[in-house]
Amino acid sequence: MSQDINVVALVKGEERYIFLFDDKKKSETLRTLGKYASDSKLSFSWYDAAVLSQKVRSIEKSSPAPASLQSRFDYPEVDQFSGKDLLSGDDTI
Repeated sequence: MSQDINVVALVKGEERYIFLFDDKKKSETLRTLGKYASDSKLSFSWYDAAVLSQKVRSIEKSSPAPASLQSRFDYPEVDQFSGKDLLSGDDTI
């Protein structure tokens, strides 16, 4: 029996936040996002937690990712015109 693992990730400058979880651990993952956002030692903000929480909640139980997401892992999503990281607003180019 295979068990699907979900992935949400955020790149902020030199830091990488990668969360791996199965469908049973969605609630725990959401709580972890809140803990990271409340930790002043991390650059992980409440905005980051909100964006990733929305992604975690939108993952449907046992549904495969769209083909466009399966074939690429381009983190962060960068606006090709401004060179800004769309999640954090940091310059990446």
